[in-house]
Amino acid sequence: LAKLGPQTLAALDRLLPANWSGGNPVDIAGDADAARYRDALRILLDDNGHDAILVMLVPTAVVDNAEVARIIAGEIRQTGKPVLTCWMGEAAVDEARNHFEREGVPSYETPESAIHAFLQMVRYDQNQIALMQTPPSIPGSFTPDRELAASVIATALEQGRGMLTEPEAKQVLRAYAIPVVDTRTAADVDEAVRQADAIGYPVALKILSPDITHKSDVGGVLLNIDSADLLRYAAEGMLARIQRQQPGARIDGFSVQNMVQTHGAYELIMGAATDPVFGPVLLFGRGGTAVEVVADKAVALPPLNMALADDLIQRTHVSRELRGYRDRPAVNLDAIRLSLLKVSQIIIDHPEVQELDINPLFADTDGVLALDARIAVARGGGSGAARLAIRPYPQELEEWLQLEGGERLLLRPIRPEDEPAHHDLFMRLSKKDVYFRFFRAINDLDHRQLARYTQIDYDREMAFIATTDGTQPETLGVVRAVADADNHTAEFAIVIRSDRQGQGLGRALMDKMLRYCRERGLRRLVGETLLDNQGMIKLARSFGFAVRFQGEHYVDLKLDLADGPDTPATPAAYHLPQ
Repeated sequence: LAKLGPQTLAALDRLLPANWSGGNPVDIAGDADAARYRDALRILLDDNGHDAILVMLVPTAVVDNAEVARIIAGEIRQTGKPVLTCWMGEAAVDEARNHFEREGVPSYETPESAIHAFLQMVRYDQNQIALMQTPPSIPGSFTPDRELAASVIATALEQGRGMLTEPEAKQVLRAYAIPVVDTRTAADVDEAVRQADAIGYPVALKILSPDITHKSDVGGVLLNIDSADLLRYAAEGMLARIQRQQPGARIDGFSVQNMVQTHGAYELIMGAATDPVFGPVLLFGRGGTAVEVVADKAVALPPLNMALADDLIQRTHVSRELRGYRDRPAVNLDAIRLSLLKVSQIIIDHPEVQELDINPLFADTDGVLALDARIAVARGGGSGAARLAIRPYPQELEEWLQLEGGERLLLRPIRPEDEPAHHDLFMRLSKKDVYFRFFRAINDLDHRQLARYTQIDYDREMAFIATTDGTQPETLGVVRAVADADNHTAEFAIVIRSDRQGQGLGRALMDKMLRYCRERGLRRLVGETLLDNQGMIKLARSFGFAVRFQGEHYVDLKLDLADGPDTPATPAAYHLPQ
């Protein structure tokens, strides 16, 4: 509950009976009439220390609750602050509730339902703010070995297996630069001893079986084995124990791995599952053998960026511990965030992956280390992008452009990380070019506007930018198109930085967008420009757009895409390498 400011308390003291509650909740006494409700609400509306107000009334014989409702509704119409109402009772408050409904005032039967409605508003606003965050740059980069991961998965499927072995799963993680503990496979006890000798003691020994998911439940995991004799004894005992508990389980051998000393590292879980409605869903939380009991986890939809990965982490209880407390230092949170991005990329790149579990994932000040991994696979997963609820960044649409003078530029879809460069593009437009693009004078773009331009849903719209090559790339131009719900018509807009016009960038970006729209199956591309924007009109005509003058100031542009390619020959000013 909000704390009332001193001015608000003083004003309420002057208005209300001496026995009022003196704080929040504001009890204005049971004999309060419509005027007292109105005056108290006005005082609270003038207090900026809270975000919303819940007005409650319990009917009494001495108060006309319908009159109070009419007065309160009148006050609510004059404010922009959320005000919810709760007139408790049945037939006695029907007239009041009907009036609230006619006036469009939120009204609820119980305080609990009103509070739940308010929290929905809060969560919605929080989600909108989170979506418009500017994601920070990824700390470091990684180049995944997609071919290696695909080969491991294909081998398992060819052998009719729906589950990768632990070493195979770790091969996939290693292909995506997720640190894993050194793990080797042994077909029998003798080979397990040889592998342990090569790794160095102490080691951990685990059973390899496609029929045993939770190895520790059947004694299939032994730790801190510090000699060859003890390893041989432990392995033979493990086989005998599993034979008794699960006589039908297939045994493929053992995995032998270096025994990692945690020294206070946190045990986390990270992974993915496939939801029948939303497709792949990512998971993060506290790991270890008690993961189901603790149930400290959060889920998110791929793809992730660093900001969304951080939001996923923050929705768990363990996140507060990860930031450090007392004598425990904070863990390397960037390493956790980056690992979540890598898991997200595995799911995007390999639609065969149905489930992925890394448990435990050790995290400390130095980074992360995957101790155990489990990956379930299946054929027929569809394309990586098609099965996702949110389409990921389409890296395959990146394309290099070389200008006549030799300068290399990259034509690619816009990303959330482009917000600073996009702002710089706007600030380097002349006033005339700003007016041509937005049809009005604009001095600056705020964060919300820039987030709308840079954080797009690639399944519904597309924006291609021309960006320089280097450590601090600059955005030189952008073309965007937003399709209708039926994917029939898209509206486009294009702008080139004022000092880079006349170099063929507009033609290159328009050519890129037309090829993309045709591939998407769009039927037409439309736009609107000012009559004075002769450069835009000339560019549109060169691509075959029909130009129709609309009044004295505006021009409609329309191009039917279903008739096949009708773009002009690529001008000599640039060439697009195949």
